[in-house]
Amino acid sequence: MVGSKQRISYFPLSQMDDRMMQVMQRCAEEGTPRPESSAIRAHSPAAFWAFDDAWEKLFRNGVVDHGIKELCRVYVSRSVKCEYCGNQRSEAARSSNLSEGKLDELMNFETSSTFSDRERAALSYAEAITWRSETGDGFWDRLHSHFSEEELVELACFIALTMGQQSWIRLLNIDHHEVMAGSSASLAPGFESKEALSESKQKTEYWAAGKD
Repeated sequence: MVGSKQRISYFPLSQMDDRMMQVMQRCAEEGTPRPESSAIRAHSPAAFWAFDDAWEKLFRNGVVDHGIKELCRVYVSRSVKCEYCGNQRSEAARSSNLSEGKLDELMNFETSSTFSDRERAALSYAEAITWRSETGDGFWDRLHSHFSEEELVELACFIALTMGQQSWIRLLNIDHHEVMAGSSASLAPGFESKEALSESKQKTEYWAAGKD
């Protein structure tokens, strides 16, 4: 992306009502989403609450394994190169031993032995939605062998939600530690503070290095 000027301001915390501030506090304490993206959405209460409700039902809860949804979320981040979203981690998924090493293999999921057949099927779904791939009977037979139709609908709606949000958020030039600073909740290793974030982004192995 050309330039680094923030494109939409953060809605002031002082102008949020108690209910909205409860969500912001949860973002600071639990993350995913973190406070900055939520403060952008707060300009439109309708958008703020629509996203919060959908995220609660599709990501934080639901019938599909949370770890699989987190794999798909990070896959989308790396596909659309949303650094803000890609440098976050779900605490729930992390507590279930979803490792950084596994996330590093995401873009090679079909050939990596790191993933189960079910995880690879889910990631192929995320890939097809994100990259608008053509699909045939074999693709759908694979999905139906691992997921119920309820799961396929939930997973697709979650992938679509996170892809839309991340495709937009990457344009805004926002970053972590700018709203309700001091929290490291749900941040990837090496991004726990503003100083660590800056240092990690300078490394040659940084996942988004060389992005447009």
